[in-house]
Amino acid sequence: MQAQPIKIAILAMGGEGGGVLADWIVDLGEHEGCIAQTTSVPGVAQRTGATLYYVELFPRSALAEAHQRPVLALMPMPGDVDIVLASELMEAGRAVQRGLVTPERTTLIASTHRVYSIAEKSAMGDGRVDSAELLAHAQRAARGFVHFDMAELAQRNGSVISAVLFGALAGAGVLPFARSAFEATIARGGVGVKPSLKAFGAAFERTRAPEPGLAAPAVASPPAPRPRDPAVAALLGRIEREFDAALHGLLREGVRRLIDYQDPDYAGLYLDRMARVARLPDDGNRDLALATARHLALWMAYEDTIRVADLKTRASRYARVRDEVGATDAQVLGIQEFMHPRLQEVCDTLPARLGRWLQRPHWAHRLLARLTRKGRVIDTTALGGFLQLRLVAGLRRWRLGTLRHQHENARIEDWLARIEATARTHPALATEIARCQRLVKGYGDTHARGLANYTTLMAALERAGASLAPATLRELREAALADEQGKALLASLRRHALA
Repeated sequence: MQAQPIKIAILAMGGEGGGVLADWIVDLGEHEGCIAQTTSVPGVAQRTGATLYYVELFPRSALAEAHQRPVLALMPMPGDVDIVLASELMEAGRAVQRGLVTPERTTLIASTHRVYSIAEKSAMGDGRVDSAELLAHAQRAARGFVHFDMAELAQRNGSVISAVLFGALAGAGVLPFARSAFEATIARGGVGVKPSLKAFGAAFERTRAPEPGLAAPAVASPPAPRPRDPAVAALLGRIEREFDAALHGLLREGVRRLIDYQDPDYAGLYLDRMARVARLPDDGNRDLALATARHLALWMAYEDTIRVADLKTRASRYARVRDEVGATDAQVLGIQEFMHPRLQEVCDTLPARLGRWLQRPHWAHRLLARLTRKGRVIDTTALGGFLQLRLVAGLRRWRLGTLRHQHENARIEDWLARIEATARTHPALATEIARCQRLVKGYGDTHARGLANYTTLMAALERAGASLAPATLRELREAALADEQGKALLASLRRHALA
């Protein structure tokens, strides 16, 4: 049989060292008696696609048998790849989808961590792809599947994921080269040798360890919080005394979120509202109470300009950005924010009476409209930019008197009233009403679109009354989340004669 090259495809995102990994494999092959060739096709911006590197290794020992130099391919072909290395789980899924991974031939080596794609982040609903499904598809598609969280292992060893992938490749035993040859390749690179070898070794041993299986690791329940603040302790005690155990986890998280958002009194209002819902008829699974607990906390923590300014100036955010870009303590980090508060958002941030006055068409309205026509860039790592946003964040103490809060509070009470009225005769429909809060999120145009869709669904509910089936409202909600233009929602409304 004629000798064939070893065909290796690498899918990696920018900054992960995919090019370095490809160069290592080429260098390894050439020093171990192979003819090597590598090509790459760059991906597009950020997380809409990864760069694809392709390597072919042909053993020189087979040249005599071939009687001529081999012609190596420039791109991988579906069904004709021996090894696929993916730096992230979605990229492994893309490789499977493209036919690069086959059960008869391909060993797939992939990290199980996720970096969400643009499509996942921009979806109006929860656009995340199920990691368990990706793992299951990859397992079925590959002849051999090596998978673990390589990003975490790289970080723990002070290196990058390319070194971990190289170690996993060595540990998988799918290339005819000794471990020492892999390590010598890293040493010849001369850059970051020590951390790369450390990460390589950890990945090699991890790959040789027994297969952990595809089941997601069990998540231990967090210990019950023991707050020092008496007001917070009183809220947690109230949860324990007044609510079913099935609700405790969600209610504690809701209280935590709303204290962070506003204060303990505001979190107390959340529990007051939930006490009303907890008394309503519900099924044995407490679906209505659970859905309301989650969505009420989210709605009460609506995103306004005060919240955005607060989050963008927190120390934890600066630390996270510094960690994400890999900045050292000796390096200066600059963060520039593009801010474009609309006229409506300015009015919403003001006291209710002043905000309503400014919304009316007069000279002040026209002047502010001109001033807010264009966005601006604010450097939050400079003193001036930081103080601007901290000033807005400091308005938190007056948030409950703003026009935005007045509007949101009225909408929340209307939503709760609908839930209460419906639950007395149709708990399942009330649960779907509670879940309609998913539509109302974000700020600016995102919030306006979601609120318009929510209003449309509530109007359809009023027209149909108690005859509306829970499944129909669920279908309408999913249609509202399907596209920004509202075409799917309109089609669904017409299909059910609710338009």
